[in-house]
This record gives sequence, structure tokens and C-alpha cells, in this order.
Amino acid sequence: MLGTGTLEVERYLVVGAALFVLGALGFLTRRNLILMILSAELMLHGVSLTLVTFGRMHHSQEGQAFTIFILTVAACEAGLALALILALYQKSKTLDVEIWTSLRESDLPRPMLEEDREEPPLRLPKVQEFPHLTPAGRMPQQSSGGNGAPDVSGSESLKQ
Repeated sequence: MLGTGTLEVERYLVVGAALFVLGALGFLTRRNLILMILSAELMLHGVSLTLVTFGRMHHSQEGQAFTIFILTVAACEAGLALALILALYQKSKTLDVEIWTSLRESDLPRPMLEEDREEPPLRLPKVQEFPHLTPAGRMPQQSSGGNGAPDVSGSESLKQ
């Protein structure tokens, strides 16, 4: 027969796994950035609950220590993400992820959407011409030998 401690550990692990799976499903299926960040936070809390449960099961404080670090990173991530979302919302007035594909670099091709499947996937951009530098210093003197090689022997100083 299972003891109450084992049954309690299993319950905590099931709740931690359920939190992680719900967070992963929410992150992969949502297009709203705020809901995606909340789903990522839910995944982190599922991992934290699992770490604390394993720490308690092994009579160790390491699970709690890892959880403190996870919560610190999650708080920093949430603050930065919300600041970024506010800045992007002020620019585009929407929280839909698909709208923000226009913020990509100009030399990259558009992402493939359902309505673009008939078009070729990649069009190579025109080769960019870079400016050429002018030569520095004096141009070397051509020898009178006719072979086209520059005269580097200093023949003028030898004639004198």
C-alpha cells in the first residue's frame, strides 16, 4: 500500500507537469504576446513546483534554491517583455504577433504564410555594389623595358 508521502509527491508532480503542459500549449497556440509571456511564466512555475517537490522528497534544500533563481529570472523576463510589448504596441496598436513581421530586417525574405504558398519561397536580392577606395600615395613609375612591370630597382638613382 502507498504511503501518504508518496501519494502527496505524486500529486505535486502531476500538478507541476500539468502546469508545464498547459503553459506549453498556451505558448504554441496563442498569437497574443501577453498571453504567450503568461504561458511561459506558467511553464516556469510548473518546473519550480517540480523542483521543490523533488527537493522535499530527497530532504534537500536545493529545489528551493533553484526555484528562487527561476523566480528571479522569470520576474526580470516579465518586466523586460512587458516593456517591449508596450513599445511595440505603441507603434502598431495591436498585440497580434503576425502583424509584427514587418519589423524584420529589410534584406530578409518575408515569412511564408498560407496565402503565399504559390509564390517561390526565396528571391535573392540584387548584389550590392560597394564603393572602391582610391589608391593612396604616388603611383609607381613604369619601366621603359616594355614588360609593364613597375620599376622598383631605383634605376634613376643609379644613373647619377
